[in-house]
Amino acid sequence: MDTLYSLILALAAGLLIGVERGWKARTGEEGSRIAGIRTFGLLGLLGGLWWLLAGYLGALLMGFAFLAVAGLLIVAHVLDVRADRDVGITTTVAALITFTLGALAVSGEQVVTAAGAVVTALLLNLKPQLHTWLQRLQAIELDAGLKLLLISVVVLPVLPNQGFGPWAALNPRTIWWMVVLIAAIGFAGYFAVKYTGARRGLAYTGLFGGLVSSTAVSLSLSRLAPRIDQPRLIACAVLLAAATMLPRLLLEVAVIEASLLPALLPPLLGMALPGYLIAWWLWRNSPPVNAEPLTLSNPLELGTALRFALLLAAVMLLAEWLSRGFGDRGLYLLAFFSGLADADAVTLSLSRMVGAGLAAATAVNAIVITAAVNTLVKGVLVALIGGREVARYLLPSMALMVGCGAGLLLLA
Repeated sequence: MDTLYSLILALAAGLLIGVERGWKARTGEEGSRIAGIRTFGLLGLLGGLWWLLAGYLGALLMGFAFLAVAGLLIVAHVLDVRADRDVGITTTVAALITFTLGALAVSGEQVVTAAGAVVTALLLNLKPQLHTWLQRLQAIELDAGLKLLLISVVVLPVLPNQGFGPWAALNPRTIWWMVVLIAAIGFAGYFAVKYTGARRGLAYTGLFGGLVSSTAVSLSLSRLAPRIDQPRLIACAVLLAAATMLPRLLLEVAVIEASLLPALLPPLLGMALPGYLIAWWLWRNSPPVNAEPLTLSNPLELGTALRFALLLAAVMLLAEWLSRGFGDRGLYLLAFFSGLADADAVTLSLSRMVGAGLAAATAVNAIVITAAVNTLVKGVLVALIGGREVARYLLPSMALMVGCGAGLLLLA
């Protein structure tokens, strides 16, 4: 009965793929296509039956069977090309996959067979969407995606997972994993800005741009202030970018040291919530404006990744040195000065140190300090660039954000 069930699964896998292929060619005349629903179903069953025979007559038989099916499909494809000049080989490849899935079903890989059939049918059905997406993809985005795969799939697994340097504080794999995390968040934010923010204005740009770099987005937004004369909208977008940085920090902590989340959630969300609420009020009380979309720099340049890795390594060394020499006060000092430039490096470094013995309360206090300092620095920079009207809305709002976060931290 197990063999019978496996053959039924092989047939079902072929029929599923055949439904998709047959539906696409449903308007064609009978016999005008290489394979339809019945042929695909039979190909799946054929693969299962050949696997059974190979168990009795030798595994080499399966290879000859695959070559025979491939040869038959190639001949049919050549005849089809001569008839209508369609050189696409998608149906031919799908037929070979169907034969292989049938063999896998009988070999005992039922889960792989079912998943493979579903994924194959889905991929075949998504042709219009995939082609549309490919046409909209820019060269810089393809380059960024390939680089993300390079640093995550190729580089990360081969790095040594052990400490080096003073106090063995530098773990290459840990450092690079944090680089991959930041790059992936920035990658998602880039496409969020492209497909949503560019069409819906400044608010979406600030909201999703905060996933890429809240400081860079805030400075870009402030430069728009003289051109659009909408200080409330500029302040709204900057507040959204600054507030979005805080959930991003929580996401980083969740990946590195999730045990910190219960203590970090109140102060960081306490900072973010006033920012979102004030931004909403500013948006509701601002006239609509058609501002030019912001162009965000690609967050996946290898040079950017390497610079962040060096910054992170320096912060990790400083954190270890200050912790050993000055205790908690040294880490708070590091958090303050690092927050002037970047909040991610300190957040990632301190989260990692908790697993190595750093007190959770110390890490939480330092992360809140660096987030607060970074928020205030952004406010001051944008106020200086955007002008007095932007500063009038922005600085009190950011002071309120920091005050709420500090109050909740003290009450915890």
